[in-house]
Amino acid sequence: MTSDQAILFGILGIVFVLLIWGRWRYDVVAFAALVACVLLGVVPTDQAFSGFGHPATVIIALVLIVSRGLSASGVIELVASYLVKGGRILSAHIAIMAMLAAALSAVMNNVAALALLMPVDLQAAKAAKRSAALTLMPLSFASILGGMVTLIGTPPNIVVAAYRENALGDAFAMFDFAPVGLSLAILGVAFVALIGWRLIPKAAGLHGANDTLMHVEDYVAELQVGEDGAAVGMTWTEVRSTVDEFDGQILGLLRQGARIPVYGDYTKLEPQDLIIIQAGPSELDGISGKLGLKYPEEWKADDILQGGELQLAEVVLPEGAAATGRTAAGLNFGSLSAVRLLGLARQGRELRDRVRHIPLLAGDILLLLGSKNALPDAIAQMGALQLAERGLQVIRREKAGLAVLLFAVAILAASTGLVYLPMALAAVVIAYLAFGIVPPGDIYSSVEWPVIVLLGAMLPIGAALEASGGTALIADGIVTISAGFSPWVVLTILMAVTMTLSDVMNNTATAVIAAPVAVDVATTLQVNPDPFLMAVAVAASCAFLTPIGHKNNLLILGPGGYRFGDFWRMGLPLEVLIVAAGVPLLLLFWPL
Repeated sequence: MTSDQAILFGILGIVFVLLIWGRWRYDVVAFAALVACVLLGVVPTDQAFSGFGHPATVIIALVLIVSRGLSASGVIELVASYLVKGGRILSAHIAIMAMLAAALSAVMNNVAALALLMPVDLQAAKAAKRSAALTLMPLSFASILGGMVTLIGTPPNIVVAAYRENALGDAFAMFDFAPVGLSLAILGVAFVALIGWRLIPKAAGLHGANDTLMHVEDYVAELQVGEDGAAVGMTWTEVRSTVDEFDGQILGLLRQGARIPVYGDYTKLEPQDLIIIQAGPSELDGISGKLGLKYPEEWKADDILQGGELQLAEVVLPEGAAATGRTAAGLNFGSLSAVRLLGLARQGRELRDRVRHIPLLAGDILLLLGSKNALPDAIAQMGALQLAERGLQVIRREKAGLAVLLFAVAILAASTGLVYLPMALAAVVIAYLAFGIVPPGDIYSSVEWPVIVLLGAMLPIGAALEASGGTALIADGIVTISAGFSPWVVLTILMAVTMTLSDVMNNTATAVIAAPVAVDVATTLQVNPDPFLMAVAVAASCAFLTPIGHKNNLLILGPGGYRFGDFWRMGLPLEVLIVAAGVPLLLLFWPL
């Protein structure tokens, strides 16, 4: 092993550990690794930022903008209105939603597809009076499966196609992934709809069974006793009785910034006391009205009201959101827009501190209070996704046909080789702007910048690893371990290893590292590299064991009321099924 190889393996090892640990954002970890590689001389200075201009990076950004256009024009809403009904039996609803998610993920980014369908699924759960936990995991898995069908469905496909162009001269085309991807998607969706959802732990269903998480019942909020409020002088027993009437729960009492013990009739409330209460949105409003409670004094009412009519919004923080890791006080979105954090729900953890002082995490569900005009801007700045449709964006339904037509023409032109795919997608973005399908202000907010930074940073590191002979070293190790076995066994091992990595780290980063290994393995075995590259694309996409393996799984963690260990029950048999069926399909459509 050369010194360059040792440095690269050491840095990548640290990256893997930090990504699995999850304490720091993956884009920050990747960019720091890139800086380290350049400073240590293993990545040439003139190649340091080459990844940010790479076609794969550009395509992913453009796909996200196009996805916003399809959403803003009401295309998804129109399709869902015909196919999704709250009164259907559970198995039929799961089957329809899973097929819809897979189909949408084939033509748009699968994270965007889930973000569009999750509110629809939550609304259906509310109408059926059942827990969303029973349907969100199948929806997430189906959206991941559908992304395997086309080039633009998921970042690993784009990365693998771009690498093939660099290594072999030609990239995979738009529908080259379809024979294997579509077959596995159909098989996987059938498993999810018929068997998989029944494997979700019963406890997960119970977590969200109380009136469904579409209207979360476990917000933790802080309310202040007013100078002349009804609560002044009331005993703790009287206050608890009132809160009980609204099915709420008191978690604590703070006086002059310090928590104080409470003793029934001996503790009486004083002005400025802060009560930490756990309840639903409407119940919090009822409690505050009856007891004369108000928002803490640091909330300036004039700021909240300056934007007009007040509204509530329930949002979830996805991985990489700007608000993660910061407290409500640290966000200071009161000075930026007329919005306040009223409540916070976090699955699996009891919250007893002041809401404004709790660092926000990915998967948290927030109850925001603000003006009708200010809420959309605040939600966009936080990087949050709204659970309920309450005016977050203006749907231009009259543009739906035009949006679909422009997108279809671009895909057709790219698929037939008439136009280079990035240029076709760029033309769609320009057309969406020109026809008002996507407002100019939404262009940059549509792009998931942490993924762009991750890919832009990891591509030069992956290229350096390959140039140093590091990927060939890994490939030789895989071939040595499987010495004497048929190439299809090596293909199976590569697929299993890649899938395991994708379960614990970002799938884009997994594809960047595994694609060169796949080509080197095939070269060593003197066989066609295409089935090995396709195996990496499939395996990197299929992260079903943990919520951290794929953004879609993390996105449903809070709204579904899941715990970390709930995913493997349906995910493990699905991954085994994908490998068992995937290897024969790869050999059938991409012979060695």
